[in-house]
Amino acid sequence: MTKFLISFPANAMQVADEDMAAVGEASREVIRQAKAAGVYVFGGGLNSEVASVMVAADGACTSEAYPQTRELDGGFCVLELPSREAAIHWASRLAAACRCRQELREFYHDPES
Repeated sequence: MTKFLISFPANAMQVADEDMAAVGEASREVIRQAKAAGVYVFGGGLNSEVASVMVAADGACTSEAYPQTRELDGGFCVLELPSREAAIHWASRLAAACRCRQELREFYHDPES
């Protein structure tokens, strides 16, 4: 089984305020179904109200981020699935629920992690 990251940036979700409750419920229903199917690993949303910090090997922290991830936000989930086709299926279900396209990435398998 392979783990897949399904995610979207916050600005991809163009939903009217009055529709947000329905979108939230629809996306939670897909997650409930993934849990029932035994493929859910974890998920959530990145808290944009808390700034990221860069942590060095010596533990020193600075208020910065890698340039390519400065605007990393939005929602994500990790599912463990038997194939890329299965991952595409779940990503399409989340895209329909969230009303925005989802980015699909495959985790590299490390037998010790």
